[in-house]
Amino acid sequence: MSSEQSVESRIQEALGQIREAIQQDGGDVEFVSYDNLSKTAFVALTGSCVGCPASVMTLKMGVERAVRMAVPEVQAVEAY
Repeated sequence: MSSEQSVESRIQEALGQIREAIQQDGGDVEFVSYDNLSKTAFVALTGSCVGCPASVMTLKMGVERAVRMAVPEVQAVEAY
């Protein structure tokens, strides 16, 4: 992975690596934006994730963990 890649493209790459697991449960995750000031990535959970009681855990324990490991600049991941 090149250090020349933008934060946004690295976030999208990290999401791509966990997308299959989320899709197996009928949901999906889409990159919305990255706020460089707050170091926050915004994503949209779609499909069966919408309204699912476990979606907060999916977001924080799955999506946020994967993104922060792959892109250390990101401090938080929030649902859009």
